[in-house]
Amino acid sequence: MVKCASLSASVAVPAFLLASCAVGPNFVAPDAPAASRYTREPQLASTESTRTPSGNSQSFSPGSDVSGVWWTLFRSRKLTGFVDEAVRNHPDIQSAEFALRAARENVLAEQGALFPQVSGTGSAAREQAPLYKLFNTSVSVSYALDLWGGTRRQVEALEAQADYQAFKLEATYLALTANVITAAITDASLRDQISATEDIVKAETDQLARIQHQFEIGAVSKSDVLAQESTLAQARATLPPLQKQLAQQRNQLMAYLGRLPSEDRGEHVTLAELRLPSRLPVTLPSELVRQRPDIRQAEATLHQATATVGVGVANLLPQVTLSGSYGASGTGKLFSPGTIAWDATSSVTQKLIDGGTLYHTKEADVALFEQNMAAYKSTVMSAFQNVADSLRAIQYDAATLKAQAEAEKAASDSLSMSIEQFKTGAVPYANVITAQQSYLNARIARIKAQAARFSDTAALFQALGGGWWNRADLTADASPRVNPGYFAGPNRSTQEAVR
Repeated sequence: MVKCASLSASVAVPAFLLASCAVGPNFVAPDAPAASRYTREPQLASTESTRTPSGNSQSFSPGSDVSGVWWTLFRSRKLTGFVDEAVRNHPDIQSAEFALRAARENVLAEQGALFPQVSGTGSAAREQAPLYKLFNTSVSVSYALDLWGGTRRQVEALEAQADYQAFKLEATYLALTANVITAAITDASLRDQISATEDIVKAETDQLARIQHQFEIGAVSKSDVLAQESTLAQARATLPPLQKQLAQQRNQLMAYLGRLPSEDRGEHVTLAELRLPSRLPVTLPSELVRQRPDIRQAEATLHQATATVGVGVANLLPQVTLSGSYGASGTGKLFSPGTIAWDATSSVTQKLIDGGTLYHTKEADVALFEQNMAAYKSTVMSAFQNVADSLRAIQYDAATLKAQAEAEKAASDSLSMSIEQFKTGAVPYANVITAQQSYLNARIARIKAQAARFSDTAALFQALGGGWWNRADLTADASPRVNPGYFAGPNRSTQEAVR
């Protein structure tokens, strides 16, 4: 199948080549899924609200765009500072930037094959007997005519690889910023859990002192003292695991910031200082495929596979090369009429028998295209699932926080009542022990539910692509190259054209 193919505007080639055609299929970006929403409901209801920090309701705004600096919506300068430091220092960002630079240089290197190749030689010799000098100089030109567009398809494949690296850079940037936000939120949650546990340990220590005093005056039995000692020991035992998690979380956060663990300066955010965005954007499904870096990476891989099929088809056809030389040689003055020599030749090569190597290589490229098409569809499906999962998480996070806040209040009231009832002898001390454990568990669960609302809000921004297209620092040199030709012409299936 022969299709006309255009070159990048940055490549200047002879006009007759621009008019020629390239074999193989032209790439057309797959259509976005015909879906108008991510969930079954046409419109997602606002989340529940709770009278507790970060308990405000969140609403969804379909069709709204995603900010390029979405983490600033949490209204924390420390959090923003963490993201800025990570982007500046993390080696994964630097590695992705150099990979993109290498890919773009490979494109420029391959574009050189579209131009004539010129080489020059020169020599001089001196003989003693008889005494004479011999000079020889020539210029040779060779030009492999890209009649079938094989070289242009190879350039196209490398351009697609550069696109892949550009979107890999954006995917790395998005993953790093989301990981920094999540790590900082987890750090804050662990600190609050440790603080809550320490408060409870202090309260139970005071309670143990009171029980011991009552035992000394004969008001309670020794079993009550032992029970309180056991409860206090259990509360203290929950601290080391939380402290271990916090220490390891700090090491992870330092790694995201591009620091060594020993360079931890102790700066951190708290849940109390964070603000939960009350209005959340929800990108239209038709736009998600243009905004998710992983989908754009899969698309670039598919484009590269499409162009490679064209290379394989071109290799099956005759290859034409023009060559010529112009020079002079002799013992006298160079380039005089008697010393000039020149020649011009053309050659056509075509493999007649190769055991089917070229044909089966092309068929392997077709199969690889089909594989990449399936991988692209899988990536799109996963992306839509990510968004739907995040939306559900945000809805149920709010309900969970409300339930946990109510459970914490009920557990606190139950503990106070049990203590008062025990003082009057209405209940055994075992009731107090049970109420203390329930309150500790409820308070820790409420803190976790509070942190989950922030983490899952960040996950939604990540699932929507992170707003890289709105970042002010994305210059023309650093941005992914988007070829408007992807969308030119009839919107038909590339998969059909490959065959």
